[in-house]
Amino acid sequence: MNRKMLVWILLCLIWGSTWMFIKIGVSLIPPITFAGIRFLIASVVLASLVFIRKLSLPRTRADWTLLLTTGILSFTLNYGLLFWGEARTTSGLAAILQTIIPVFGLLLAHYALPNEPMTWAKVGDVLLGIAGVVIIFVTQLHGEGPAALAGGAAIVVGAFCVAWSNVIIKARGTHMHPAVLAAGQMGFGFVPLLIAGWAIEGNPFAFHWTGAAAAALFYLALVGSCCAFLLFYWLLRRVEVTKTMLISLVTPAIAVLLGLWWLHEEITWYIVAGGICIMAGILLTIRSRKRVMHTVG
Repeated sequence: MNRKMLVWILLCLIWGSTWMFIKIGVSLIPPITFAGIRFLIASVVLASLVFIRKLSLPRTRADWTLLLTTGILSFTLNYGLLFWGEARTTSGLAAILQTIIPVFGLLLAHYALPNEPMTWAKVGDVLLGIAGVVIIFVTQLHGEGPAALAGGAAIVVGAFCVAWSNVIIKARGTHMHPAVLAAGQMGFGFVPLLIAGWAIEGNPFAFHWTGAAAAALFYLALVGSCCAFLLFYWLLRRVEVTKTMLISLVTPAIAVLLGLWWLHEEITWYIVAGGICIMAGILLTIRSRKRVMHTVG
């Protein structure tokens, strides 16, 4: 097995396992505060890396504004809503709903990126993904109640926020080093999370920090954020973009299996059906993008 394949598999395992650790964490510590502390730790580690490697910091107001805007979208809103939502639903379902990100990306890119217009094929991909979300939501409303529905809706809104952030970065932020970009986004993103967490959930120093909560926190911060980020950008420089996108099809399956095995979560037909629709839409998007790349090349 070559190094690129090993890194690809490792990323699938890391990102597939983070959902289980999020569920463990938010079952012990209030979710917004838990998310804020995760990215406080991760941003300190990445900022240290930027300092050690003497990477260039943003020099213009536009770049700092971009970091602030995308940090709020990607980390404050996306992860705040994701952690809050997963506290009300299963880890496997949260992973499946979060895969809607590329579908939202197609819609937003049509308006923000002139080189990525909407086509009829993309419309079909979007509708297929949305159909999967609708299947899950309808059955949640009738079977699991309003709390689970609110949790799922929060995760989908968060997915829209991070898709919007990704489009902004692609349009105006590709000139920044990935480590600088991530450290800046996390740095701006964790502050509102901690403020909101303190106001809504209380003093984090008063929480009952068990060994399991601390282990989940540091796994998510160091492995799920810092290590995965560095591995992903190492891989992105060495393989086609479409191959990295395939990771998003594998991680939900790993999350569901870990939820079944470790957390004893239930898997129902609507989760399977909705997940198949969402991931089929993503797979068609990846195939379409690959055909375009081959045509251009």
